[in-house]
Amino acid sequence: GFQILSALQKVRHEPTIYAIARRDVASSSPKTQCLVEPDSAKWASTLTGLAPRPDVLISALGTTRAQAGSFAAQRAIDYDLNLSLAKSAKDAGVETYVLISSAGVSSKSALPYSKMKGELEDAIKTLGIPYTVIVKPGLLMGTRQDFRPPEAMLQAVARGLGKISKPWLTDWWTQDVDVIGRATVAAALQCSEGKREKGIWIVEQKDIVRLGRFE
Repeated sequence: GFQILSALQKVRHEPTIYAIARRDVASSSPKTQCLVEPDSAKWASTLTGLAPRPDVLISALGTTRAQAGSFAAQRAIDYDLNLSLAKSAKDAGVETYVLISSAGVSSKSALPYSKMKGELEDAIKTLGIPYTVIVKPGLLMGTRQDFRPPEAMLQAVARGLGKISKPWLTDWWTQDVDVIGRATVAAALQCSEGKREKGIWIVEQKDIVRLGRFE
C-alpha cells in the first residue's frame, strides 16, 4: 500500500488522496488526508461519508494467516472487508475500483488462500462498478513493511537470477513492489481519464511491467 500511496503523490495534477487506515500514515503531501479508524468494520461507512465522493478506490488490503491468527480471521480481512469496501464504493458512486489480487488464484483451487482470492475476484466482478481493475502480481520483490519467510526464500532466488540475466528471466513471475505501485496508479488513471473502455480489466504480470516500468 505504501508504494501505491507514493505513486499517487507523484501524479502531476495532485489529486486529493484519502488513506483509510488503522493508524496514521506518514505523508509529506498536503493533498493526502489520513483517515484513522482503528475499527475496520467502520471503514465502509467512512468511505460512503466522504464528500466530495472519490472517483477511484484502490484496495491493497491483505494479511497472512500468521498475522491474523487463523484462516477465518485472515478471510475476514482478505475477503469480507475487501468485498464490503467494494460494495460501499459502488454505493458511493465510485467509477473506478482497483483491487490488488495475486497471480494464479482461482475460486476452483484446492488451496484455501488461492480459492479465497479467486472467490473475491469473482464477487468483485459481479458488482458492476463501471471500471473494475484487478491487478495480479506474482512474487513481490523490494522493501516491504512485513517479513514473510516463505517469500524470502523465493526472493533470494529471483535476486540471484536478476544478477546473471536480463529481466525477461524474472519478469514473468516476480515484480518489484515499486513497479506494482506505479502500475496500479497508471491503470487507475487510464480508467478515470476515460482512456479505457468501461468493464473489467485484468492487469496481468506483463501489464504490470509495462505500466510500471515503461509507461
